[in-house]
Amino acid sequence: MLGKIWKKVLFFVLIVACLFNIINKLVHKASLDEELQASAQYIQERQMQENN
Repeated sequence: MLGKIWKKVLFFVLIVACLFNIINKLVHKASLDEELQASAQYIQERQMQENN
């Protein structure tokens, strides 16, 4: 009896933790535009260093 209650409680905690993890990743996700701009800037800086 007590084991079934703990199983349900731990299962509920696991679901909440997974949902929190997913929502946290969605909120802090870097936008594609920012990633592309950072990559382009890095490539330009590397090309300028190689030319000098």
